[in-house]
Amino acid sequence: MKKDNKEPLKINEKEPRGFLVAIGGNEDKEYDLEILTTLLSLVDSDCPKIEVITTATSLPIETGQEYVDAFSKKGKSSVGILNIADREGASNQKFLKRIKTADIIFFAGGDQLRLTSILGGSPVIEEIKRRYREELCIIAGTSAGAAAMSRTMIYGGDSSEAHQKGSVKIGEGIGFIDNIVIDTHFVERGRFNRLTHVVCLNPANLGIGLGEDTGIIIEKGHIVKAIGAGLVVIFDGLNLKYSNVADIKFEEAIAMEHLLVHTIVDGHGFDIKTRKYIRPGDLS
Repeated sequence: MKKDNKEPLKINEKEPRGFLVAIGGNEDKEYDLEILTTLLSLVDSDCPKIEVITTATSLPIETGQEYVDAFSKKGKSSVGILNIADREGASNQKFLKRIKTADIIFFAGGDQLRLTSILGGSPVIEEIKRRYREELCIIAGTSAGAAAMSRTMIYGGDSSEAHQKGSVKIGEGIGFIDNIVIDTHFVERGRFNRLTHVVCLNPANLGIGLGEDTGIIIEKGHIVKAIGAGLVVIFDGLNLKYSNVADIKFEEAIAMEHLLVHTIVDGHGFDIKTRKYIRPGDLS
């Protein structure tokens, strides 16, 4: 008899030593600063060194200063701003030196295509990847900075038309992690159809939708922990039984059967490797 359940996706690469922290955007920077406080708690240092990369934004000075001010409210830290604005800057030896010594590397929001087109394959991004794999380094990103973390990246598509084939724009992200797709401002901008569209195109990808002022910490490359005030929605298409996406024309509506949906909130988690939900009592 044919079994409905397939084997979980196998991840054979060595587990990275670093942490990924993906944030859905609009994290609080004025009052409780819960997300940023959690980020700082991951670092074993009395004065963590933070480098904020403002490549994605069109307002690098203003955006960078917002994070300098926000982190300064949570105690002693050293916050630098890396405005890497072009491909030449992405090879800058001074920038590389600062990346090598940072405890937290934080990608601000904006346009994820600016991130990938300027930083993709550059010495700066390759050093960040190396540090994530080999060292206890925190790689964080908000909004576009989170969406660009995965290998497959959503960079556009109107939510109202996202149920139509071809309406969601997909490219290659920075690639800190494979087999997931991250969407941000997820609940607030109604991006459910957008993320299910991408999962349907390749069910090997786990879709993770992050609400605002909400995020996830990814440990060991596969253990997801929700943080913040809102909702994380997870779409698992590995056991998808049917979809019409290969047979319909562009702009026709997509149908699919047996897409699994999970929601997690602060204190809950999910294992990307085994595709298992993690309840609060089971989180370490």
